[in-house]
Amino acid sequence: MIFDVVVVGSGIAGSVAAYYLAKNGFSVAIMSKAPILEESNTLYAQGGIVYKGRKDSGDLIYRDIMQAGGGISLPDAVKWLAENGQNAVEETLIQEFGVRFSKSRRGGYDLTEEAAHSAKRILHSFDSTGKMIEDKAAAAIRKCENITLLTNYTAVDIITLDHHSTDKYRMYQPLTSLGIYALSNKDKKVEKILSKIVVLATGGMGQIYLHTTNPLLATGDGYAMASRAGARLVNMEYTQFHPTTLYYPKANNFLISEAVRGEGAVIVDKNGRAFMEKYHPQRDLAPRDIVTRAILNEMLESGEKSVYLDIAGIGENKIRSRFPNIYKKCLEFGLNITEYPVPIVPAFHFSCGGILTNLYGRTNINRLFAAGEVACTGLHGANRLASTSLLEGLVFGRQIADFITEHREHYLNLEFPEVLDWIDTGNEDMIDPALINQDWNLLKNMMWNYVGAVRNKKRLRRAIIDLNNLKEDVENFYRDAKVNKSILELRNAVQTGLIVARQALANRESIGAHYRTD
Repeated sequence: MIFDVVVVGSGIAGSVAAYYLAKNGFSVAIMSKAPILEESNTLYAQGGIVYKGRKDSGDLIYRDIMQAGGGISLPDAVKWLAENGQNAVEETLIQEFGVRFSKSRRGGYDLTEEAAHSAKRILHSFDSTGKMIEDKAAAAIRKCENITLLTNYTAVDIITLDHHSTDKYRMYQPLTSLGIYALSNKDKKVEKILSKIVVLATGGMGQIYLHTTNPLLATGDGYAMASRAGARLVNMEYTQFHPTTLYYPKANNFLISEAVRGEGAVIVDKNGRAFMEKYHPQRDLAPRDIVTRAILNEMLESGEKSVYLDIAGIGENKIRSRFPNIYKKCLEFGLNITEYPVPIVPAFHFSCGGILTNLYGRTNINRLFAAGEVACTGLHGANRLASTSLLEGLVFGRQIADFITEHREHYLNLEFPEVLDWIDTGNEDMIDPALINQDWNLLKNMMWNYVGAVRNKKRLRRAIIDLNNLKEDVENFYRDAKVNKSILELRNAVQTGLIVARQALANRESIGAHYRTD
């Protein structure tokens, strides 16, 4: 298989990049390790996407993002998003994809407020914004004739000039990507997919933690593959935890959107007492890292396993109309949020760091681009402002397509050296699900206990020692066993966890989502 562009990931960033590249005449393959195109982190985003409030401005959006980012957000990236976000939402989501956002009774958009925003500027589609966007984006993708859908394919590695070509002078050449080795989950074979450009839009890494809001596919694949290829990863220590996920058996840390607090919900202890005013002037709408640590502190002092979110004060009618999915999901567990507070705990939610890119998605590897959560433009700094993630994927996914289109002749004239076929020498009998499950449990507990929302040098050093040992075991397992999806995900997850732990230990400043007690 040979394409102009291979896009790995089908969330908002990958879909937008693929759509506009195809529209501009490039042959594109979009790859997802799930059986369906729609399955992605985007699908599960509840809250909404930053737009522009009635008394709002680009300068105000810029200020809020910079303040939430702990002072280390890259000004150029923040400025670009603040100035171009509204037009991107209108042109791509509303006009091109036909996304329908919730309207108020007066007919205008029902803008809501979320934590650390100084205005009501969040567009939403009830409490299933990501699903609405993902469904519409996938429908648009399917209409593009020059897009090949590679669903149920798991990326194994980025094909690079240095590692996989037969050019005897390859070691003297710049780092260059040439495509993707990908496992067909159905046929159990690794295929060589050559492309003049690779776009990584693989989403996040939530599954490396014991508690996460992320779907099962978020195993850190893009970070690990990029690192093995020689890409530069930065800000990986800034791991954002969402303060309000449902603490209930079989709820799998179901996310209760920040928009609920934006509409008036209050975090309380077991006695119904609100406590956030002790920690921040914005109380329940303080930045996520502050709310998360406040909850963990209250749990530590009280010995309780959770705190509670009192949503009932919003009013039954508004709860049912504004948050129908959250209301319905809680009812499935026997929890009526219109009457009683629900138990909540923090869980890993978003990685603020990633593969370092410029404003056009370019990495330090030639022909390799990245966008969305797996990338780091510097936008989020040390802590992501609520509802900027969907906007980031949208804006910078489009930026990649525009940049490649502008340099069409350069990229289309690129040639391929001879690239080695994949040879799988592993033994299928070596695959033992019990060992894989045990390694996952070790990883999740290590990351949660040692590299969680509260850190110190002793914990981080212990994490690195244990993760190095686990990495060696998993690498031996990977080499000996026949390649399959579960082994690939485990390998990537362990390598990603080690990257996070190392960068967390190296950064002795306590900023934003990287909180060190020492």
